[in-house]
Amino acid sequence: MRSSPRPHRHWDGSPVVARRARSLLVASDSPSRLLRCAQRGRCRECGNSVERYSRGDDRSIRLHPAELPAAGVPVDLRWHVSSGIAHPAGDGTAWCRLAHAVICPAREAVALPSASGVAGLRRELALRTRRLIDAGAFTPSVTTDGAAPSQDACQPARPIVQLLYVRYLAAHPVDKIQCVAQTRHRHRCTQTLLTPESPAGIWKLVPATAMRGQLALPAQVMALYDLAALPYEEQLRWRMQRCSVHAAAPSAADLAMAEWERFDPLVHHAYIECRLPVRSRRLRPGGPARRGARP
Repeated sequence: MRSSPRPHRHWDGSPVVARRARSLLVASDSPSRLLRCAQRGRCRECGNSVERYSRGDDRSIRLHPAELPAAGVPVDLRWHVSSGIAHPAGDGTAWCRLAHAVICPAREAVALPSASGVAGLRRELALRTRRLIDAGAFTPSVTTDGAAPSQDACQPARPIVQLLYVRYLAAHPVDKIQCVAQTRHRHRCTQTLLTPESPAGIWKLVPATAMRGQLALPAQVMALYDLAALPYEEQLRWRMQRCSVHAAAPSAADLAMAEWERFDPLVHHAYIECRLPVRSRRLRPGGPARRGARP
C-alpha cells in the first residue's frame, strides 16, 4: 500500500502555499498601453543608458537614469518625474533628473557654470563610450561631422513621416520600424509596420517650411514619406506603432513607447534630405547609371 505524499512544509512546520502567478493587465480606459512608464534603452549616439519618459505636451524625452543633487545642476536644466510624466522643473527636493542631451558626449558641450557637477558626469559618460567602442560593444550611428546617420546613402536612416496631418521624425528606416506590442511569450513583436500586404505611403518632395513662427530654412524642398492618402485606421496604426495583427488586438500591452518624435525643422535640420530616396541603381547597356524613385 502506497501512502499519500506529505505536503512540503517550511522548517517550522507551516505549509507552503503555492501562489499562482498573475499576468499584468492594462485597463481598457488607460491612455497608454505601457506596463511601465520608464523605458530603459541606450543612446544611439553614445551608447550610454537612458530612460525615456512622456512629457505633458505629448512628446517624449530621454533622461539620465540616476538622480543628481539639485545643488549641482542649474535651475533651467532640472527635471523631475511625477506619476510617470517628466516635467522641466525641480520638485522642491534635494534631487533632480537631467536630460541626456545635456551630458551626451557625442553632442556639443553646453556652457555650464564652473561649479556645476554636470561637466564631471559628461566626462564619465565619454570615458564609458570609449570603453564600449574599444570593446566592440557599441558602434556610433552618427558621423563626426554631425550628418544624419545612414546605412545606405540612398535610404535615410531617420526619415520624416507625415501621418494624421503631423510630421514626425522616425527612429529607423521606414521598412524597419518595429511593432511595440507584447506577444504571448512576453517579448516584443518582431513584425514591422510596412509589409507587402499593407498599403504603403508615397515619397514626395515638399517645401521645408518652418513651424511655430520660426524662420524658414535655406533648403527649398525636403523628402517626406507621406501617409495622408491611407485610411484613418491605417494612419492610427502607424501612430501607435503596431503591426496589422496587434492593431486588431487592443488588449495586448506595449513593451516600448512609440518612437515618433515631433519634427522640428530647426532642431532636426541634419536629417533633412533634399532628394527622393532610390530603391536601386541599374546600369543601362552602354550608358551611365539610372536612378528610379522609390514608390
